[in-house]
Amino acid sequence: MSLYNRQNQNIARGQTYQQEERVSTTLSTFVSQTYQLFAASLLAATVGAFIGLEMVEAIRSWYWGLVIVEIVALVGLMFLKDKPGINLALLFAFTFLTGLTLTPLLSHVLGMPSGASAVVSAFLMTTIIFGVMSVYAMKTSRDLASWGKVLFISVIVILIGSVVNIFLGSPMLQVGIAAIATLIFSLYIAFDTQMLLRGAFSSPVEAAIALYLDVLNIFISLLQLFGILGSSNE
Repeated sequence: MSLYNRQNQNIARGQTYQQEERVSTTLSTFVSQTYQLFAASLLAATVGAFIGLEMVEAIRSWYWGLVIVEIVALVGLMFLKDKPGINLALLFAFTFLTGLTLTPLLSHVLGMPSGASAVVSAFLMTTIIFGVMSVYAMKTSRDLASWGKVLFISVIVILIGSVVNIFLGSPMLQVGIAAIATLIFSLYIAFDTQMLLRGAFSSPVEAAIALYLDVLNIFISLLQLFGILGSSNE
C-alpha cells in the first residue's frame, strides 16, 4: 500500500513539474513577444519622427488633429488589444503617430545651439532609466502591485497640471511637471515590468504599449526639461 502511495506521489509530482514547466515556457514566450513588439513600436515611432522632421510646419498646422487621431488609435487599441491583426495595426499606427506629434518638440530642441546633444542625452538617459528600472523589477522581492493606484493618481495630477499650464504658459511650472513625470513614469517601468513577469497582461500587445508609453513619456519629459533649461540659458 505504501509503495502504491509513493508511486502516486511521484506521478503527482511529475505532473506538477510538467505543468509548471508549461506555464514557465508560456510566460517566457509571452515576455519575448512583448519585448519584440516594444522594439518594433520604438522603430515605428522613430520612422514617424524622421518623417515628421521633414514636414515640421505641416505637423504644427495639423498638430491637434493628429493628437485626436492618436488618442482614437490608443483607445481603439485598448478595446481591441486581444484581436489578432487589428491590434498590431493599431499598435503601429499609434506609435507612428506619436513619432509625428513629437516632431514639434524635437524640432524646437534641435534648433537650440546644443540641441543635438540634448536629444542624444535625453535618449541615453531614457535608455539608462529603462534598463535600471527593468532590472530592479526583475531582481526585487518587493511586491510593486501596491504602486498601481498611487501611480495612476499621479498621472491624473500630471495631466491636470499640464492642461492648466497650457493656459498659464509658465516655464517653471512645466519644469516641475516634467521632472515629476520623469520620476512617475520611471516607477511605472518597474511596475509594468513586474506585472509583465507575473502574467498580469492579457496580451503581448497590451504589455508592449504599456512599456512604450512609459518610455515615451520619460523621453518627452526629458526633452521638455532640456528645451526649457536650454532656452533659459540662451
